[in-house]
Amino acid sequence: MNTSEHVHFIGIGGYGMSAIARVLLEMGYTVTGSDVASQELIEKLTAKGAKIYIGHTAAQVHGADIVVYSTALSKDNVERVEAEQLNIPVLHRSQMLARLLNERKGIAVAGAHGKTTTSSMIALVMEECGVDPTYIIGGEIMNMGTNAKAGKGDFVVAEADESDGSFLQYHPWMGIVTNLEADHLENYDGDFENLKGAYIQFLNQIRPEGTAVVCGDDSNIQSILPKVQSNVITYGITGDWDYVADHLVLGDRCVSFTMKHKGQTLGIVELSVPGRHNVYNAMATVISCLQAGVPFEEIVKGIVRFNGAKRRFQVLGEVNDILVIDDYAHHPTEIEATISAAKATGKRIVAVFQPQRYSRTFFLLDAFSRAFSEADEVIITDIYSPAGEKQIEGVHSSKLVDLIVQNSNASARYLPTKEDVLNDLRERLEPGVVVLTMGAGDIWKVGAELAKNLNKDHQ
Repeated sequence: MNTSEHVHFIGIGGYGMSAIARVLLEMGYTVTGSDVASQELIEKLTAKGAKIYIGHTAAQVHGADIVVYSTALSKDNVERVEAEQLNIPVLHRSQMLARLLNERKGIAVAGAHGKTTTSSMIALVMEECGVDPTYIIGGEIMNMGTNAKAGKGDFVVAEADESDGSFLQYHPWMGIVTNLEADHLENYDGDFENLKGAYIQFLNQIRPEGTAVVCGDDSNIQSILPKVQSNVITYGITGDWDYVADHLVLGDRCVSFTMKHKGQTLGIVELSVPGRHNVYNAMATVISCLQAGVPFEEIVKGIVRFNGAKRRFQVLGEVNDILVIDDYAHHPTEIEATISAAKATGKRIVAVFQPQRYSRTFFLLDAFSRAFSEADEVIITDIYSPAGEKQIEGVHSSKLVDLIVQNSNASARYLPTKEDVLNDLRERLEPGVVVLTMGAGDIWKVGAELAKNLNKDHQ
């Protein structure tokens, strides 16, 4: 790492890119960037001293020592082409992150679900306990109001993204795998075994003195463990693992459990976020912090202060016994976990889901159709597709609704647009309801607008 370098980010406004940019700024690098539109993360970087251009032109990379891009960027982007012609080193976001993660004691959090919450929890607990970590998170930590920080301590906490195979850039001190599911198969030749092979390679790239921390309750993780050569620590709720949670108490926006290590009770862990899935996230957090030398008593004091990450069971408003919650859930397992956590409120659940990507909807259509059984009502909007993705014939939200009605919930409806959903909800919402917006696209805007309208009507 050479802090005298000038690093230019193409597409600097995304969570992953902006997090790395922020850390480099705080370390003393000169940081510039570009994006198609200004938004909050860009404004925060500008306030810290980054020079950011709106729009892409070739001249904006001039003077840079390194140019960083993300998977979302097309190969013919004018800035990327110019950098290559000028022989400026052009790095993928994961390669830049690898420089940070591999240089210190990297804690890389991988898995189909829970990466953002688990890495956020670890960062918060370490921060609260005086470890002063560097952290680079794919979502804003609510307690801290940011997704990144350059710390002075030994540890770097970051998400390790399996979706495009970029997590294979990392050689961490600790590799955490929260769970393993068949997602992003379009990047693995449609073959789940290829994805499993990538996870095996990731875990085998952990440094010799390091540790793999994996969820033993996950059957797909169990299937790859015989091929993992790293030192492994297992955790779970239902099996005979190194660390076990029992006496779970799942409350309204809170949870507690007793944590044991090889039969010995460590103590009670209390969380200020709900759901059985967060018990797993918390266990991975406790183990990683113990491995980093933080006493259990300090960990539990820190973890109860965790208020969640943005778009992870985020309460947007609560007016007249109507609760509006937004969640990034975009996979069937995540949908089930989020709805299950909402059940603890005791309210009637209206689940609003915006599918993301034609490819994911195609591969997981049957699983999606079975994910909504615990909701009282289901609304499905049109598929949110990133720029450049090709539509797949026959893959449509109306077909998903038909399958949901058939397989899990007769009270499912198709409302194409966000405006349709908002108008529908505003007309008929009554007290005793939780509206749960879910998806990786822009469905959060429905929840935000609904909460704003409820507050306005109440005044």
